Amino acid sequence: MKYPEATTIQKILGSAEKILILQADNPDGDSLGSVLALEQILSDMGKDPVLYCGVDIPTYLRYLPGWDRVQKTIPTKFDASIIVDTSAMSLFETLTRNGENKWLSSRPCIILDHHEVEPSIPFATVVCNYPVVATGEVIYELAEQLDWPANRTALEMMAVSILSDSLGLVSEATTGRSIRIMAELVDKGVRLARLENARREMMRKSPALVRYKGELLQRIEYFENDRIATITIPWKEIEMYSHAYNPSMLVIDDMRLTENTDVAIAFKTYRDGKITAKIRTNFGKTIASELAKHFGGGGHAYASGFKIEDGRTIEEIKQECITVSTRLLHNLAKDNSSETL
Repeated sequence: MKYPEATTIQKILGSAEKILILQADNPDGDSLGSVLALEQILSDMGKDPVLYCGVDIPTYLRYLPGWDRVQKTIPTKFDASIIVDTSAMSLFETLTRNGENKWLSSRPCIILDHHEVEPSIPFATVVCNYPVVATGEVIYELAEQLDWPANRTALEMMAVSILSDSLGLVSEATTGRSIRIMAELVDKGVRLARLENARREMMRKSPALVRYKGELLQRIEYFENDRIATITIPWKEIEMYSHAYNPSMLVIDDMRLTENTDVAIAFKTYRDGKITAKIRTNFGKTIASELAKHFGGGGHAYASGFKIEDGRTIEEIKQECITVSTRLLHNLAKDNSSETL
């Protein structure tokens, strides 16, 4: 695919020396893989890339070489920036709170994204946002179009990005082109078995973490004839276990794989009153992004999230989530029924 924004992107990068590459405060395999791929590409172009994320990189992603080069502060001097895997400034909470977002608006800014949302970063110089399966796919197409250098590490990180957001090339957003890109990456030297082995080694959990997972599983609540599953994780547990593993991710797939369950929601409650929710839905239940949007969040049809900071209690938010989820599932079933008539 040829991107019309490529010429502007090449011009910005051509005149820049130090380039800041940013991912939002919810890093995942797509965002980190994209950042690390761009770091390799820009370094081989003779540039000086600097990687940023406002929060610590989750432990489960630390099998990726270079994760420890991601900084939690941005440099005072840089020539241009690239924002990956989001077009929403609201996801840069740490950057905004520190006032560092003002520095971005004073330099050329490139957005590389794949979410089907309207960009909400007003100072962006160019937005390259296409509804493909992952940001890594956008980067691969740009690299091909602009003849960017891509060493094996860069290619591996693109593969990680695509595999992460496509759930191993099985999500509904996966296209024939996504699969062909993966084949091309393998042809160019990417060893998928090596990447998977590294990931599995990092996924090993301590006995204490396994026991904690058991406690979480016992606390799962089911609603609406088991169609909606929820778990609530309080601040003391976030503080105790997040350094080792994201508590939500310990159980959310088990919740989603329960018989009759369509929607899994993991809530976190923070010391300052903030509440966050991670949403996952099963195949055909494409309501995750709509549910998140109801609460001011966003994401994909099957994976999304939101945060609440208006003082409402966890019980109020949970009940509203159940009500809205039930309505969305009902409307989805009604729409599907109409299509088959």
